[in-house]
Amino acid sequence: MDVGTVLLLCWVTLIPGILSDPSDEACMTHLSKSLQDPNNQLHNWKEENFANPCNDSTTNLRGAICNNGRIFKLSLNNLSLRGTISPFPSNCTNLQALDLSSNFLTGPIPADLQSPVNLAVLNLSSNRLEGVIPPQLTMCAYLNIIDLHDNLFTGPIPQQLGLLVRLSAFDVSNNRLSGPIPASLSYRSGNLPRFNASSFLGNKDLYGYPLPPLRNRGLSLLAIVGIGLGSGLASLVLSFTGVCIWLKITDRKMALEEGKITHLMPDY
Repeated sequence: MDVGTVLLLCWVTLIPGILSDPSDEACMTHLSKSLQDPNNQLHNWKEENFANPCNDSTTNLRGAICNNGRIFKLSLNNLSLRGTISPFPSNCTNLQALDLSSNFLTGPIPADLQSPVNLAVLNLSSNRLEGVIPPQLTMCAYLNIIDLHDNLFTGPIPQQLGLLVRLSAFDVSNNRLSGPIPASLSYRSGNLPRFNASSFLGNKDLYGYPLPPLRNRGLSLLAIVGIGLGSGLASLVLSFTGVCIWLKITDRKMALEEGKITHLMPDY
């Protein structure tokens, strides 16, 4: 290897932002194709810009933040975006934060979202996402924030999520989740953060600690019996009152009818 080649390799190594990472390029290209941007908020998301999305720690792509020539954060919240979540954010292998909250996205969370192993923040709240919460998210061992509130997710909460020891914020409220809250999330041991009821409220068929017991979330048997007895007594009183009024009206009507007949009949 000659001296010129060695110097070139050293120069490329010292300036990582000069060369684009092909994974980031694929990530941005496919993500842009899966999103619909009716308000043209992502006007500079063009293929020619994806070829070199990062210039060391700077980028011209809205919502993208770079570090050492790689995309490490995508913040596309509250842009009225539509469409689905492409599985190709998994190509952004250096991604540490993904925020697509407060849009109109539909469809499921791609199971391939497990691939960015450095992912620490996942915020998909306030969309129209549906399907189950993929247990594969556990593969993102650095996750410390999972915010999925105000969507249409169904099924149980994967108990594997409780294995995320760095998880400090968790919110799945106002979905359509069902089944028991995993003990691995509700009874966390040691110094692991514990999540209160606000993380789980608004899921009609979800139950277990820290939500209130089922008997307190509906009418107790005593209350139902009391309401039944009260309704029966009220009905009896109303019925009796109605009969009395009917009798009085009938008597008065008969008296009037008799008066009419007497008045119309001739005297003999």
